[in-house]
Amino acid sequence: MPEKERAEVAATGLVEAVLFAAGNPMSVKEIAHIMEMGVVETQNTLTRLQAELDERHSGLTLRQVAGGYQLATRPEAYRTVERLSQVVDRKISAPTMETLSIVAFKQPITKAEIENIRGVRVERALQKLLELELIAEVGRKPVLGRPILYGTTDTFLRCFGINTLEDLPELPSTEEAVAALDNEQMELFQEMQHLQENTETLKAEDKPSP
Repeated sequence: MPEKERAEVAATGLVEAVLFAAGNPMSVKEIAHIMEMGVVETQNTLTRLQAELDERHSGLTLRQVAGGYQLATRPEAYRTVERLSQVVDRKISAPTMETLSIVAFKQPITKAEIENIRGVRVERALQKLLELELIAEVGRKPVLGRPILYGTTDTFLRCFGINTLEDLPELPSTEEAVAALDNEQMELFQEMQHLQENTETLKAEDKPSP
């Protein structure tokens, strides 16, 4: 094998080792710094590494997440790897996941706004998400009391395999959401609509005449 080809194989192997050891996504500039290579050369090495992983049918693949590159399980290996869930505790309950979804789609958002959407208190859910570093305080809302604003983190992007928040799926329209309801859910939805209409009517009647 020519010296140049041996060097290229060595470079891809080193990048693979760096990404494996890092665990978290690394930007091309960070990888280039570790490898003591130029950015363009590093990008080319990443491309070759992906080709090698594909050629040898590796269980790993390169994935772009959170603005960087990360070694990840190939989709074809998910069934085998997911058996790990039989011995790993689930860390996020359904209510906590609901809170995370609200933060993801409505951020930046305050605790009161989350509770208004969910209809329940969310202190424990927020605390759990903060502990897992899936969300973080991102500022204060410029209103009375200056409540804390919450948003998702790079850890959230990594956990859900998302490169940027723009990759989040589109929320369904009201019509699409209603169409997916079963009969019982539809009845409840119609009752809520009726109650809201009655409330708005009463508020209008209570307003003093001009």
